Amino acid sequence: MATYGSKYSSNNVAIIFGVTGLVGKELARRLLLETSWKKVYGIARNPETPPTLISPCYHFISCNLLNPLETQKKLSGLQDVTHVFWVTWASQFPSETQESCEQNKAMMSNALNSMLSIAKSLKHVSLQTGTKHYVSLQAPFDEEKLHYYYHEEFPRMSRSLNFYYALEDLLMEKLSGKVSWSVHRPGLLLGSSVRSFYNFMGSLCVYGAICKHLRLPFVFGGTRKCWEEAYIDGSDARLVADQHIWAATNSDIISTNGQAFNSINGPSFTWKEVWPIVGKKLGVHVPQDMLVENFWFSKAMAGKQEVWEEIVEENGLVHTTVENLANWEFLDALFRFPFKLMGSRDKVDGLGFAARYKTLNSILYWIDCMRDEKLIP
Repeated sequence: MATYGSKYSSNNVAIIFGVTGLVGKELARRLLLETSWKKVYGIARNPETPPTLISPCYHFISCNLLNPLETQKKLSGLQDVTHVFWVTWASQFPSETQESCEQNKAMMSNALNSMLSIAKSLKHVSLQTGTKHYVSLQAPFDEEKLHYYYHEEFPRMSRSLNFYYALEDLLMEKLSGKVSWSVHRPGLLLGSSVRSFYNFMGSLCVYGAICKHLRLPFVFGGTRKCWEEAYIDGSDARLVADQHIWAATNSDIISTNGQAFNSINGPSFTWKEVWPIVGKKLGVHVPQDMLVENFWFSKAMAGKQEVWEEIVEENGLVHTTVENLANWEFLDALFRFPFKLMGSRDKVDGLGFAARYKTLNSILYWIDCMRDEKLIP
């Protein structure tokens, strides 16, 4: 883990919006280990159960950020905040819709309106979006015209209603050159949470556990191209959290005009190379023909709620539902991605951000973490 405490003030106070999510949990954990952060506020609608963040310096606040009066009431006493980390989003509407833009903008606006007038020592706001900043997932797709390695200054998609753009524009407007800010764009997030809509690790591990329990083959349902070629970047939650802290506390790169950073592992990977190793880790039967193009997770895993309940009961796991951990439609879409979505690390590498992970190692690490947390067998 990167260390920043020796360089910076010991009076830093963080507020993490989305603290129960894949990156939010890891961000809080890392900040609480650093002596330069005297307090961490964690904001989410519901607390983590069971709690994994336990420290006298940690203060959880339950808040519905879509409610401006509740947000004002819950945040109005946090005058000591120096750093804001925004790692949450509203998933009620499809991401490329006007409704999604308005809802996500309202959430951030409510929070900033409640804080900017009282947090007189605010130094930095760190926003997390994603590499979908560079593309539109609305058909039609012209794969020949798509760039495979996107850098941070790549222009916005003119035909896309992307709430990422709305949030960046809101920061530019609200902070008006007075407070520095950064935006971080991960690819496929790898972490542990029971409160994340696009939870790859949860989906993968629940699928593996059901396959093992029912003695089903651990097959990959997707396209041959997605199976054989590098299509997307992995983004370990540890790396993303470290990058948030690095950008928020590094005086050499801080900018009131905003700085964008791709937040990706580095080495590329293919599902073909990692799938059998992951299968072995999960203790499932990996067939010789792992790719099954007409296999859909949303169909094959439909109605398996009672099977998961049996698995939880038999293994003494934390009580969760399939929906807490897995999103089958997400796996179907991920393994049938219509084009390559790969980012460039040139900017962060050039600025000295050295954290890198092999995505296979990330996946194996987070399987161990989820087992330690008694979320999976």
